[in-house]
Amino acid sequence: MSDLYTKLVAGFIFPIHEHFKHHSTVSIRKQMEESQWWPRDRLEAFQLERLFCLLDKAEKNVPYYRELFASLGIRASEINSLNDLKRLPFLTKPIIRKNQEQLKSEKAERLARFNTGGSSGEPLIFFIGNERVSHDVAAKWRATRWWNVDIGDPEIVVWGSPIELTSQDRIRNFRDRLLRTQLLPAFEMSEIKLDGFVETIRRTRPAMLFGYPSSISLIARHAEKRGQRMSDLGIRVAFVTSERLYDHQRDDITRVFGCPVANGYGGRDAGFIAHQCPQGSMHLTAEDIIVELVDQEGNAVPHGTAGEVVVTHLATSEFPFIRYRTGDVAIQSEKVCACGRGLPVLQEIQGRTTDFIIATDGTIMHGLAVVYPIRDIPGIASFKVVQETLERVVVQIVPGIDCGPEVEAIISKGIKARLGQSVEVCVLRVEDIPREKSGKFRYVQSLVMPT
Repeated sequence: MSDLYTKLVAGFIFPIHEHFKHHSTVSIRKQMEESQWWPRDRLEAFQLERLFCLLDKAEKNVPYYRELFASLGIRASEINSLNDLKRLPFLTKPIIRKNQEQLKSEKAERLARFNTGGSSGEPLIFFIGNERVSHDVAAKWRATRWWNVDIGDPEIVVWGSPIELTSQDRIRNFRDRLLRTQLLPAFEMSEIKLDGFVETIRRTRPAMLFGYPSSISLIARHAEKRGQRMSDLGIRVAFVTSERLYDHQRDDITRVFGCPVANGYGGRDAGFIAHQCPQGSMHLTAEDIIVELVDQEGNAVPHGTAGEVVVTHLATSEFPFIRYRTGDVAIQSEKVCACGRGLPVLQEIQGRTTDFIIATDGTIMHGLAVVYPIRDIPGIASFKVVQETLERVVVQIVPGIDCGPEVEAIISKGIKARLGQSVEVCVLRVEDIPREKSGKFRYVQSLVMPT
């Protein structure tokens, strides 16, 4: 149960904070906590209503979409069903880069500049208004409360984004202390840093952890190696996001911290797309986001089939994201979750297109095909696989104590078995594998798959 201070923060301090920032987060979260129980047909009717409003504003106020609609000979008023959305072309990262100013609404106020981490190439610069921020924060807040934690409960955030880390001024620090949130930078994960992180978590005794699964699982394994017990701290849940959550990471976090792991899926550009409920389902934020799954040609794929995630964020009238190709791959389910929420469910989130690799015969497979065999080799502390071409793969490994001379041959044999015997496998022993600029860690990167 939340303590009195948490109730004060969630019910009074944070609402005042949001009011002064011109955000309508509180009312949106309350509405979402009602609409999450709606049946699917009512949710879809609500989506359609909001979609029409978004397209109408885009047609009237956004130069890029005004010109696009005119060139296509269609009007926003002609989009009468969710299926009609397919009449509009996709929005891509190159289009956004080319049309940054034209994508801004002429009615926009207080737009903030954002950018992605650029883990698959050039960072994407875009803009977000108060409407979008309010809805995104409300969606995250709702999902937090699914796990019996709330804003104001002590929280440790393990994060590496320069946007967060460079904004730690006096006001931000004061706000974090008020909300009982403490940031641990995920850029440098040295032994000394990890010792400090473990000590901070033990001293803070947070109700929740939030961060990259790679970082939190690394802290968990380090604590275990140091013989530090972490399961007695009262941590209720570990929220992870921004990277693919692997089974072994979930196991490490659950085992060491003694709490469940709640996966979250989304991004700065696409918003909070889905959150995991205590029953284990990844629920789409359907009130705010329409998700389509398409194949490489852009055609819709049926439920149960993997496809690229295409997002229309319904709270982006000031800088519209309409049919935005995320580059992520997922599978949608037809199931209805046992929790009773009517929100649609993602069956599986497979990762970015660059998390996939191609065999020499053209077969596309997930990076797990090479991740798990390497992970199971004793003596490897960390590794990264980079597919440079169809015929060359570079594997960086950080050797542990028991990393013998036979490791290179085992790795080469395993990768050749999956990608083809003609593939050149170069195994490099290194002291450290740098994280992405955002602080994320990627086990697999393909320079062959399209970004």
